[in-house]
Amino acid sequence: MSCIQDTECRENGNKEDYLFSPEVLTNLDSSDFRGDYKNGISPLKPGPDLCARPLSSGDYDKGYLDLLTELTIVGDISRDTFLNQFYKMKACGDNYYIIVIEDLSKNKIIGTATLVIEKKFIHHVSSRARVEDVVVSNEYRGLQLGKVLLDILVCLSKKMGSYKVSLECKDHNVKFYEQFGFEKAPEQNFMHIRYFD
Repeated sequence: MSCIQDTECRENGNKEDYLFSPEVLTNLDSSDFRGDYKNGISPLKPGPDLCARPLSSGDYDKGYLDLLTELTIVGDISRDTFLNQFYKMKACGDNYYIIVIEDLSKNKIIGTATLVIEKKFIHHVSSRARVEDVVVSNEYRGLQLGKVLLDILVCLSKKMGSYKVSLECKDHNVKFYEQFGFEKAPEQNFMHIRYFD
């Protein structure tokens, strides 16, 4: 049983919105998980008082954006701006899957990762998945939470019928991602144009 089934998403007594249905996570086939876990940890049970779930509209107040600053530049984002972006993503249907890990004892978001699904005409009108924005709070590193996040997204990308899932990472993270089946594509390069930080 996943902690999703035991946790109601509420803020100030009002029900919050999830970015996508929590059932998407509880319906994942656990036999597809690839991580080698210790101490009873698994993607559906990430640890005592920890819950893996979809991003919710109330996560602004639980430090979601503060967590992202441990990964990259976020900027000064108001609650209204956060909610506007949240509902734009939600309106896209099955394109954005942002997973968070919440420490329920502190009402704090301590890990997150994003799966973006791109619809394609190629590969029999399939889709391509991309893993982005993977971060675990400094104070929670070493607890296998990065594995939990990656395992969920890889399994989810398969369930969504993607013909492939890819990611970009720094050289020192390659071994971590290889344990989930990622491999460097021969003779391929990553290129980009950056317009601002």
